[in-house]
Amino acid sequence: MKTKLFTAFLLLIAMSAVSQKLTVTSPNQKISVSLFNARQVNTGEWYLKVSYHKDTLLSEVIPRINLGLIRNDQGFSKDLKFLKAGTPTTIKENYSAIHGKRSLCSNEANEVVVAFENPGKAKMNLIVRAYNDGVAFRYEFPEKEGAFTIQDELTAYVISDTTERWLQKFDLSNEGLYSHMKDDQAKQNWSYPALFHVGNNACWYLVHEADVDRDYCATKLSNLDDQSSYKVSLPYPHEGEGEALPTIKLPWKSPWRVIIVGGLSDIVESTLVDDISSPSVLDDTDWIQPGKVSWNYWSDNHGTRDFKTVCEFTDLAAAMDWPYTLFDWEWDVMANGGNVEDAAKYALSKGVKPLIWYNSGMDKWITATPVDRMKTHENRMKEFAWLHEKGFAGIKVDFFLSEKQYMIDYYLDILEDAAKFELLVYFHGCLVPRGWARTYPHLMTYEGVRGAEWYNNNPELTTTAPEHNSVMPFTRNVVGSMDYTPVTFTNSQHPHITSYGHELALSVLFESALQHMADRPEGYFNLPDAAKWFLKEVPAAWDDTKFLGGFPGRDVMLARQTGDSWYIGGINSENREKTQTISFDFLKAGQKYKLTLIADGIHDKILSVKYLVVDKTSRVDVKLLRRGGFAASLITLQ
Repeated sequence: MKTKLFTAFLLLIAMSAVSQKLTVTSPNQKISVSLFNARQVNTGEWYLKVSYHKDTLLSEVIPRINLGLIRNDQGFSKDLKFLKAGTPTTIKENYSAIHGKRSLCSNEANEVVVAFENPGKAKMNLIVRAYNDGVAFRYEFPEKEGAFTIQDELTAYVISDTTERWLQKFDLSNEGLYSHMKDDQAKQNWSYPALFHVGNNACWYLVHEADVDRDYCATKLSNLDDQSSYKVSLPYPHEGEGEALPTIKLPWKSPWRVIIVGGLSDIVESTLVDDISSPSVLDDTDWIQPGKVSWNYWSDNHGTRDFKTVCEFTDLAAAMDWPYTLFDWEWDVMANGGNVEDAAKYALSKGVKPLIWYNSGMDKWITATPVDRMKTHENRMKEFAWLHEKGFAGIKVDFFLSEKQYMIDYYLDILEDAAKFELLVYFHGCLVPRGWARTYPHLMTYEGVRGAEWYNNNPELTTTAPEHNSVMPFTRNVVGSMDYTPVTFTNSQHPHITSYGHELALSVLFESALQHMADRPEGYFNLPDAAKWFLKEVPAAWDDTKFLGGFPGRDVMLARQTGDSWYIGGINSENREKTQTISFDFLKAGQKYKLTLIADGIHDKILSVKYLVVDKTSRVDVKLLRRGGFAASLITLQ
């Protein structure tokens, strides 16, 4: 809903030849985005600048964001004539989320639409919003007719030399490690999201995109041409089959370019990527139930071909009160006592709902079967009808490995067809979230992360996981559910050096609406009672999330709420012991809580358990081993 905004935010429209054309400020007055002309006139190239106000200080967050698009018929960057700025409006919309880091969300911003005209008299609008936790902008071609190809997007974030950055080298699986850099010397294609820390002040920002739909492709960032300028880049021809350049029909709007801005708490707690995306297309969502999943692949890459192994992991889910179990690849050759339909019947008889894996079939080099059951509407409808009949609750679709427009179509085709049969969906070998979980709330999670599966691939994660795990809450997991497949106490092909306390904490730190618990049954059954109880009770969706402290790659501590209860997870990524202090000032005033604190013991495979009564004024110290951690629950007392 839009209404006219008469007060509160600043709109400066200069009629004379000055460089700053207008400024849009957030509802809380902390964040502003300004439009400038490069030549200080009304025609030419245009750029945005983002600023952050904290206390009495004004920080320049991004000094310049270059703007523009090139269509196959003409360009919209050079010699753009400023026509007008529309009436400022306020965007204010509340909505409920079935899963994620917060159940009650708000899409609230101040917006201005700026109209431009190129030398050919073609129109382009720039829609600019300022939020309390960031800024967003998108392009619009308002004319009613025409079909074109976008040949290039010229959006580019010019980053100051002194800006600290956490960036992941682009790969179509989006499963890399983030590199921490203190300058702009690395030239590369980079994945979203990208995290930046401005100089020595307290301002951070995370660059991403949202509301990608059938009318565009997903993009990446690239500073190959100019190491200080991170340009929004379209897919390359070799990145999957099909056309690399997106085709559009007028009228048209681009995806949102999103920049989350503020302190680290603003980054971690933000739901801006979902807030700004299109509302749900589903009327009935009662069938969408987040939950934990038992998963046999991590401990046995061929586990699903064995009926008895599948039954063992079903029994694990039943014993732990987890609602789901996954039949991963090779379910179509299941043997040793039963087939996939027998396994589904067994799971349902135990009160466990089965999920099932599919190859997307979109990469001819990946031949794991079944290959072709997702590729066409007719095949999907037939397969989904069978799954619905047999009691399956959802599908995992793997190996997309392209972000071109045709692949965006394919993702959305799967989501739309699956909804007709009330099937949950999650994607692997895929892009990172772009806000679709709001539009299609049965999209439960994505991979797009270097997760625990990588303990099977090579020895690298053994040494990199401790740091990697404390980068994820500040980067990848900010923008949507993340199927890391966490909480492993035993070892897979390659060992882990994180403590049991560290692993237990990941059940809270990592948000995923389908949280796949990756260890083998004995890994959970051999835990102390308090830890087993914790893993039975910890939710997979949250009413609220609070950042309690930390720094990317060093440590992190989060609190997450469900109903009147809270759960806390904290990890230490450093190779030294430390003591963390938990402050409970986020709790409800006047209410006492029973704290169950499960932390590192005397060595990395021992847990210590402590029970205390705490309230809003309490503070508790927790000793963390090197690469250690802790988990805690807070239950209200009468």
